[in-house]
Amino acid sequence: MVAVVLAVLAVSEVLVRGGHLAGGFAALLLLALASTLPLSFVLGTGRLARSCAAVALGAACVLSLVPFGGLTVGGVGAQLACVYVLGRAGATRLGGLSVLPYVVIALASHEEPTRIVAVLVATLASAAAATGIAHHVRSTAQAHSATERAFADTLLEHAARGERARIARELHDVVAHHISMIAVQAETARLTTPGLPSEGATRLLAIGDTARTALTEMRRLLGVLREDADTGVQRRPQPGLRQLMELVDESRDAAGSRTRFIVSGPVASLDPGIEVTAYRIVQEALTNTRRHAPGAAVDVELRYGDKELAVRVRDNGPGPAADVTGHGLLGMRERAATVGGTLRTGPAPGGGFLVEARLPVAPVEEAEETEEAPA
Repeated sequence: MVAVVLAVLAVSEVLVRGGHLAGGFAALLLLALASTLPLSFVLGTGRLARSCAAVALGAACVLSLVPFGGLTVGGVGAQLACVYVLGRAGATRLGGLSVLPYVVIALASHEEPTRIVAVLVATLASAAAATGIAHHVRSTAQAHSATERAFADTLLEHAARGERARIARELHDVVAHHISMIAVQAETARLTTPGLPSEGATRLLAIGDTARTALTEMRRLLGVLREDADTGVQRRPQPGLRQLMELVDESRDAAGSRTRFIVSGPVASLDPGIEVTAYRIVQEALTNTRRHAPGAAVDVELRYGDKELAVRVRDNGPGPAADVTGHGLLGMRERAATVGGTLRTGPAPGGGFLVEARLPVAPVEEAEETEEAPA
């Protein structure tokens, strides 16, 4: 439609100015159409068709200007649109070659009107080409940024999935132990309780069967993860808060810096899943400190509360230079979320870096009393 409108304007101008233009009337009409209609192919998507149409349009405009002096306003508009489209499509070399003939005409022509028109078209075409190139660069940069963001999101999602798989492998033994105890206690109660009604024995048997079925299904679902985790790795009990002192000593020896271990509040045995999560968070925080703030002093603090366990790891290093979203922090956040807790990381007051996790807890003794309480 744009090419047709410009062609109609060009033909109308030739009809109006026909008596003032040099050359044959039919040739002028043909050049008016040739300098506008190829724009429809330039605006298309085919690269070869765009290039051929741009060359044909530019040649028609130059022929209209030099031999006949009859370059129409529609032809000028088509030439500017052509140069802009070439620049936006990334064909900067062809766009520059389209402007070059007008520069040559402006320098070599001895006719003042032709020179003025050539200078005007060269100036406007250069501006149109620069605008198209700027739009092309901007759109390319935006596409590149979108690709980088998508790639970064994919990496983070992959890291999150891997961390969740590791968490599932570590918690497998803990959950399996609890389910096994349910099955054992149900079977023991059914066989050792004197005077147990038949209905109660049937329900206890159903509880044991359900627990064993759940254990089988869980092992089946986590079988692949367990096989991947056990490749070349020796099995050992999952660590807990009692092993934190050993972890702190290892970190102190490896980093050669001062590391303090601070415990406050009434110490109590917690759910094994909570203890594994707290241990892994401290372990990852100490690893990050050795990597990003070597030689910095570190404080590891456990604060036992009635409803939550607060875990704090703080160093006196230089602190983060910018927002930190590494895989290690992502793993700690995933672990805290697994047990219903929260994790906060960032610059520490007064300098350094702080990792603080709050994990909801219930002492093991209280949990056992709740399970044994009659309904």
